[in-house]
Amino acid sequence: MKKVWILLLFFTIFSVFAQQEPNLARYKSLDEKLKVWMNYADEIIDLEDYSKLLVIAEKGISISKNNPAYLSRFYLYKGLAYEFSNNQYQKALVNYELSLKYSKSIKHLKNQTSALMRLNYIYYSLNDTIKRENLIQYIKKVLDTTKNTYTQSVLNGSLGEYYLDYSEYEKFIGYQLKAITYKKLLKKSISNTENIGVSYSQIASAYIKMKQFDKAIEYLNDAKPYIKTSPYISAFSCNYYMQCFVAEKKLDSVQKYYKLIYTLPSEKDSLFLNLSFANRSMSEYYVNEGKINVAYNYAKKAVLLGQKSNDGDIIMEANTIMGNVLYEKGDYKKAIETLKKASTNALNYDKESFVNINKKLSQSYAALGLWKEAFYYNEIYSKYSDEMMQESAKQSIANAEAHYQNKTKGQEIKTLSTQNTINNIQIQEAKKQRFFLISGLILVGIIGLLLFKQNQNRKKTNQKLQVLNQELDEANKIKARFFSILNHDLRSPVSNLIHFLHLQKESPELIDEATALRMQTKVITGAENLLTSMEDILLWSKGQMENFKPNFQKIALSTIFEESQKHFSSIENIKISFEDPENILLNTDENYLKTIIRNLTGNAIKALDKTQNGKIIWKAWNENNQTHISITDNGKGGTQEQFKALYDDSEVIGIKSGLGLHLIRDLATAINCKIEVNSQQDSGTTFTIKVCH
Repeated sequence: MKKVWILLLFFTIFSVFAQQEPNLARYKSLDEKLKVWMNYADEIIDLEDYSKLLVIAEKGISISKNNPAYLSRFYLYKGLAYEFSNNQYQKALVNYELSLKYSKSIKHLKNQTSALMRLNYIYYSLNDTIKRENLIQYIKKVLDTTKNTYTQSVLNGSLGEYYLDYSEYEKFIGYQLKAITYKKLLKKSISNTENIGVSYSQIASAYIKMKQFDKAIEYLNDAKPYIKTSPYISAFSCNYYMQCFVAEKKLDSVQKYYKLIYTLPSEKDSLFLNLSFANRSMSEYYVNEGKINVAYNYAKKAVLLGQKSNDGDIIMEANTIMGNVLYEKGDYKKAIETLKKASTNALNYDKESFVNINKKLSQSYAALGLWKEAFYYNEIYSKYSDEMMQESAKQSIANAEAHYQNKTKGQEIKTLSTQNTINNIQIQEAKKQRFFLISGLILVGIIGLLLFKQNQNRKKTNQKLQVLNQELDEANKIKARFFSILNHDLRSPVSNLIHFLHLQKESPELIDEATALRMQTKVITGAENLLTSMEDILLWSKGQMENFKPNFQKIALSTIFEESQKHFSSIENIKISFEDPENILLNTDENYLKTIIRNLTGNAIKALDKTQNGKIIWKAWNENNQTHISITDNGKGGTQEQFKALYDDSEVIGIKSGLGLHLIRDLATAINCKIEVNSQQDSGTTFTIKVCH
């Protein structure tokens, strides 16, 4: 039965008109021949002549040569021919996998969709759970990356089938409803209309498994308009109606649909399948009523017809009902034999059936006094029954919520009805006082209009004030940023200059003539560089005062490194080096990046205070499509708390601390950079700037 449901969607794309075999010699190009031959194969599929389809597919493969699009299609046809010719699933599998391989190689979404749908069912039929799990993960990736309506409609339905097999009904219904939404967007056709009905019927089957028979009937009724032209699909719908009415003990309705199934013509594989299903439902009804002999006759028909259908799921269900009937008859040995047949792969077909089979096996062995075997099957029953109870608990919560919502809506309706009565009384009274009410309404309207105007004016004024406040707040932030920049970029050079002047004034005897000359030269150079830096910063500040936004352009890192080296040329006892072997060019704001580098260098210099042989190394390199810039010092390192401002926007560190990490953080974010820090106690600190391209 599951196979037939899934196949219906596949037929959506096929034509419904047949013609004679085309003469390929009439067509000049190979592409023309392949198109004609493929259309011919589509027509043969609609006629369900699978032996002929196999011949057509093989010829199509032979003339497709190295054309992956046509190869994927004809291998798909060959798989269909095998699958629907006596269920030759293993041969079908080989061809479906080849179809998927060729369609993936050229990203042919339509062919890939069809192959994925068929493989999902074939893996299920062959009980190849590992391959099926991998296939489902791939289907999810396809759905996440495509907006194609056809693919979404087919593969969402296929995912729903997967979750139905594992009794995850909530997920199944969610995917099926999504599939229905996409199906309704497809071009209208008989096949697509029927597929919508099939999806509604499948949702009904899920509610049947959850024992929500009224809900199931609701969805079966939704399906009716879509399947009324297809006796083939209607037979399945009748069986679902029978299941609902068996549970509700409505014999008249059960017999009505049982008779209807026998009147529905079908030349398709579903004939024996549907008849087996119907007789199984009849047997179940009479078992519940205690009429075991009548139930036994229907069960025998269900088993016989199930074997003719050659469908593993239907055979399992037929053997299950027969096992139950034999148990009720007291023939426990035959019941065990039949139930063991049913248990083969039952878990893969239907978890609930598997649970019931093991329960009945345990009871049968217990009736024979074989307690060890009874305990064994009871353990299996208990394990899987607990899993189903957990799923049922989830569903109960959903039902309770739905019940509450319905109750609330009912109360709302009652309230509205009462209100409507009151309104009618008020209307009658209003007729007597029409003049006064109209006058009052006009007066209220005028007052309301005045209040509205006043409110609008107030809103406009508030909006203007809000804009001005935002501009003022932004101006204050910009001013604060530039004060921070000036503080960090100028503090170190100025402090070195002051330090030398104090030393020269207070302890001139400590400086010999050569050292004094060297330091004077260094101070002059440092002062000149300081002046250059100040002019640079002040000019940049002037240009940024109105809008503090980066100006991206191509710059060489070596230029920024050279300017930064000059800026800190007055620093003694610390070796500052820059490594840029790739001569990297960056698309960034020069002044933003320069400020970040100066600040980090200044921080590193402070970290190397009282450290002998202090070193600061700047490096630049490309890695993983990102430019990395790092600064490393060999200072004492720090704690994560000290660097918290790099990651926490709420953390604010005062400018006197010398870190200014909040400034570095803001500037880096503005030019699409990320900063990471790695600090180890007594080993030093490394800041890494990652520039996103």
